Amino acid sequence: MQSTTELSYCAGEVRRHDFDRFLTTLFAPKDLREDLFALYAFNLEVSKTREVVSETMLGAIRLQWWREAVEAIYAKTSLRKHAVVEALAETIVRRGLTRERFDRLIDGRMADLEAETPATLGALVEYTDATSGSLVVLAMEVLAGTLEAEAVEAGRHVGNAWALTGILRAMPHFLRQGRVMLPEDLIAARHIDRREMLDLKPSNSLAAAVSDVAAMALRELAIARGYQKAVPKSARPALLLGVLAETYLARIRRSGFDVFDPNVGASAGLATARLAYRTVIGRY
Repeated sequence: MQSTTELSYCAGEVRRHDFDRFLTTLFAPKDLREDLFALYAFNLEVSKTREVVSETMLGAIRLQWWREAVEAIYAKTSLRKHAVVEALAETIVRRGLTRERFDRLIDGRMADLEAETPATLGALVEYTDATSGSLVVLAMEVLAGTLEAEAVEAGRHVGNAWALTGILRAMPHFLRQGRVMLPEDLIAARHIDRREMLDLKPSNSLAAAVSDVAAMALRELAIARGYQKAVPKSARPALLLGVLAETYLARIRRSGFDVFDPNVGASAGLATARLAYRTVIGRY
């Protein structure tokens, strides 16, 4: 693995803030890694918007800045002066990435600025599809170029599984911010005490709802794997997140679906060996 001092700006950002994706990128061809790092660094910039602004309006302005930056890349006009924009522009031109997927990803991130809890589990999946699903498909385009419809479906569903898993692992962080990512329909169906949840108190009701979301993540992963034969071999490194999602979901299950268990948020341990094995056998 490269030392931090040898990494580009984008690669360094991904290594520091999105280590799981950094690991999967190491299984891509060397000449494509910087393009993946540029894409993932862009995702970091838009996904952290809620964390770095103090007001919703400021967040909307920040996301609009990124929307206009992407628009300028496709319009071939003057680029914004930003290391990630410059790297992303080279990637988009080199790999011919689909503009609409960037727009959908940014649109999805607008939901992060709202205080509202997702109304239903279906609404939560729509959010993960717009954000994580779009990103995985863009990464597949970097690796394999134009994709058939079934390959796109595989990417979308892996993205959903990964994001749903991430939401469960990050739930204590969200709750400390006063942000409830569990859908309202599950809160009602499982009779969850919202005050207890916001006070970071585990309960059987909360564990049951976490189990429901974990089951949805596993279903999304199963759907993605149903398209395995349609995914070009060259695109599969972008789908290795499915391997990590499966690992984390197993850990959540072993915790009794207690998202406050410290093991739930820990790194994947022997992730590199697991990813290497799946790469050899061509599975995600």
